[in-house]
Amino acid sequence: MASRRAHHPSAELPIGAVARRSGLAISALRFYESNGLITSHRTEGHQRRYRRDVLRRLAVIQAAQRVGFSLVEIADMLTDLPDDHRVSPAEWQRLADGWRPQLDERIRLLQRLRDQLDSCIGCGCLSLDHCALANPADRLSRQGTGPRFWQGARRPPAGRST
Repeated sequence: MASRRAHHPSAELPIGAVARRSGLAISALRFYESNGLITSHRTEGHQRRYRRDVLRRLAVIQAAQRVGFSLVEIADMLTDLPDDHRVSPAEWQRLADGWRPQLDERIRLLQRLRDQLDSCIGCGCLSLDHCALANPADRLSRQGTGPRFWQGARRPPAGRST
């Protein structure tokens, strides 16, 4: 009977099984747990046990990391998503709705990066500070720090010394 229980969908999983199923290292699971992204409980023998639902939560964490969210951002996003029960479709929908604007912004920035990447170094000077074609006399530095074009700055008109 014990072997049947181990395969029951509600059975709890040891850390090694969660690592194999999620494709994550055990150290990553411990790290996520220490940062409050996932939870486990300890058996009488002090072994970690995870609810099977943790696999879905880990998939969400991995997907969010792949699109560039930091663990701090992910933890913040998961704050309202309980990990002590099977997450309902409505709870997942609220999570998705909350992420959508940030994902749309990331997609927009990635498309801009893709579309402008070749023009940044297209002249061959490899200078992002003083490019004679895209940023003559480093005029964009007056608009602030960072990658100004990718942040939405307009290219200065050629020949003008603004």
